[in-house]
Formats: sequence, structure tokens, C-alpha cells
Amino acid sequence: MAASSVPLHHVGGCFSYPRREREYHHGRGWSPTPRASYPLRPINASVETPFPLFQPPPLQQSPSQLEPADPDFYKIGYVRSMRAYGIEFKDGPDGFGVYASKDVEPLRRARVIMEIPLELMLTIRQKQPWMFFPDIVPIGHPIFDIINSTNPETDWDLRLACLLLYAFDRDDNFWQLYGDFLPSADECTSLLLATEDDLSELQDPGLASTMRKQQQRALEFWEKNWHSGVPLKIKRLARDAERFIWAVSIAQSRCINMQVRIGALVQDANMLIPYADMLNHSFQPNCFLHWRFKDRMVEVMINAGQRIKKGDEMTINYLSGQQNHMLMQRYGFSSAVNPWDLIPFSGNAHIHLDSFLSVFNISGLPEEYYHNSQLADNGDNFVDGAVIATARTLPTWSDGDVPPIPSIERKAVKELQEECQQMLAQFPTTSEQDQKFLDSLPEARTLETVIKYRLHRKLFIEKVIQALDIYQERILF
Repeated sequence: MAASSVPLHHVGGCFSYPRREREYHHGRGWSPTPRASYPLRPINASVETPFPLFQPPPLQQSPSQLEPADPDFYKIGYVRSMRAYGIEFKDGPDGFGVYASKDVEPLRRARVIMEIPLELMLTIRQKQPWMFFPDIVPIGHPIFDIINSTNPETDWDLRLACLLLYAFDRDDNFWQLYGDFLPSADECTSLLLATEDDLSELQDPGLASTMRKQQQRALEFWEKNWHSGVPLKIKRLARDAERFIWAVSIAQSRCINMQVRIGALVQDANMLIPYADMLNHSFQPNCFLHWRFKDRMVEVMINAGQRIKKGDEMTINYLSGQQNHMLMQRYGFSSAVNPWDLIPFSGNAHIHLDSFLSVFNISGLPEEYYHNSQLADNGDNFVDGAVIATARTLPTWSDGDVPPIPSIERKAVKELQEECQQMLAQFPTTSEQDQKFLDSLPEARTLETVIKYRLHRKLFIEKVIQALDIYQERILF
């Protein structure tokens, strides 16, 4: 979509033209503020900075890779009652993101930063009878027959993809405009669009097999419903299989499941929520989504007590408690610090749970482990999400007040490290080789995502080995 010829400035969810500052004069009303005049004094001599060797070197300002979003991106939503407060959308090498445009002090109550009305969304009820909010499918349209033919238990993404393609075809629908800002097939990282060569680079036969089945499922659905005899109003929605599979990948990666109340009905719905779908994922998010039934809109809210600095990215948690292979399967990304990743240990070695947690200052119940940074030494940044995952995945024992025996603990540590080394040896490449390959990789989003996934797996195993080294060094006698 072409940028607007008029420079628009997004301030607090609205648009305004730049104007000169004005002041109020009693009896004359508002008038432009006059320029203040100050006496200028000549500089008699320049003073050199003493001891220039001890002065900090000038900072090299590297240009940011993030660029402000096209003004039309705000405009198409603002004229339809979408509102944003204290945030700005930016586009970078990894796609769109939402960033704070000002500092936010922690409050006792959650603060709204976005309001998206129901009329802009695409929603479909999770169970039969299928209901759409808003109801954009007219009675008798063949797209409803296609949606109705899906499996009610498993095909939520196929239904949402059909609804998305239909919205693109409606001249009066918001998504025909918003679709210009969605990632294209070349920009998507979803494994649904991965080639066979890409899947073979995963070094994860289980995930590769799952994605082949997902691709085949989407392809068979398209072949069944987009055959040569279908009406033109259906055929033009997805003239080739790649178009439909792209729509399925958008549905999977951007769908939000929410319970919404509309009038007297409380529905579990699959929803595509514009603007909110630009929020990226974090395992420690600073925002969450809330349905405001009175006004029929979704609110994006900052967590209560959360301090936000200008330029911080606003994030939500896509899937809580899921391993990297699940994030890859649905969203097309992975993380080296996923606190929910696991390693399938098969040996008999176990370490003392409480001792391991105390060494790394990890507190809470297993489902709520967190790093107690107040107990850690200043500058100790070893503990991250991968160490939290290590505490969850390592075979441990705990027997009341029975203390660990250091010699037995060291023996268990050695056995666990050997098993980790065996896992690393089974990969065709090392983490160093993967990193070099990433650094030299040309522009290929899907292949880059695949290499990162296998790299993150190896980095996690290496982190477990390092954590076990530190544990046996610090274990109390």
C-alpha cells in the first residue's frame, strides 16, 4: 500500500498535523509564541578538556534497523475506531513489532495501550454450529459449505484460513487493506511453507514428519474444495495451493483463542485480531489481552506493576509451558532460553533437587520456577530461561531433610554430562558450525528459522553441561 502523501504523526492513538506552539493572550486569544531573544556574547577563548585520555570515547551511534510503520497502517484502523495509547509500530528485519513511545511508571492496575473493536476482527466459534463475529458470510455462499465440511475437533486453522481468504475478497472488508501489511509467503517463517530440503535440515525427524503431514493435510483440503468445477467466487480466493497454505500459516501463527461474551452468549472463539497480532512473543511478557464485553472489543493491557521504558518492546506470551518444537510447529520460531524445553534423559543418575536450586537461586514451585535475582551476585548473568529449563528437565531426587553426599553428586553429574555429550555427538553438525552457517546464510527466512531451531537445541544441551559444572563446583560439603 502506498504511503500517504501527507505526513501523519501518530500520538496516543490519534493523528495530528505538526503545528507551532501557541500561547494564550488575554483579550487577544491564541497567537503563535514569539521567539525569545537572548543577548549573544562572543566566545573569547576555547577551553580544552583537561586530561582527554580519561574522557570516555564518543559513542558510535549505529542506525536502528527498525523503521516506523507506514502511516496508512495506523490510518486504516483509526478511522474504524481502533485506538493505541503510548505505543508505536515499527518494522524491522524480523517483521513488525510494538514498542513503547514513552516511559510508563508501574501502577497497581493494568493500563490499556490498545483497543480493537470486534468489527475489525475475524472470529469463528470453536464448536458447531459455526458462528462468525462479525457475520460477514452471507446465507447461501459456498464458502460456508467448505467451512462446514471441516473436522470440528481438529480443523480450526482450515476454517479460519477460509474465512481470511473470503475477507480478502470482500471490497468493503477491513482485511483487504490490512492484508497488505501481513508477511508474504517469502517472508513467512512457518514450516508449512518449508521445502523438503528445509525440513531435512531440522535435524529433528519427529518435527519434520509432523510438518509433512500438516502440509499434506492442507494440500488435500485445497484439492478437494478448489477443484476445476467450483464456482469462480471460490476459485479466485486461492487459485493455487501455495496461496491456501499461506493462509493456513497466517491462521496458525496469528490466531488467538479467547472466551468472549457477546450479549447473553459466552463463546470460545478462534480470533484474528488486527494490530494485536503484531505483538511478539516473550516468556516474560509485559502485556496481556482482555475482552471488554460491554464495548465488544479486545484490550491490550500492560501488566499491573510493570515498569516500561521508552523503546521497550511490548510482548505477550503465545503459548505457555510449550517446548521449542511446539513453537516451531505452530509459529515458526524457537528460543535458546525457553524455560519449558526438555531433554529426555534415559540414565539412572539423579542429582539433589534442593541443592541445585540453591546454587542458582531458583525459587518457586516446579511449574512456577523463577530466578531470585536479589540473592544472586551482582554481574552474575549465567542464569536464564535455559537454566530454569535445566532445573525442570534434570533427573533429581529429594528425600526430606536427607542431605546430598558430594561424592555421589559428582558421580551423578559426570554421568549426566556424558549423556548430554552423547546427544550432541548424534547431530551431524556442531553449534559452532551452525552459527557460521547462519552468519553466511543468504536471505532465506524459512531456512534461517530451521538452522536456528537446531542451533538452539544444541545450545540448550551445552547450557545443561555448563550448569552441571557450576553445580559440582559450588555444592556444599
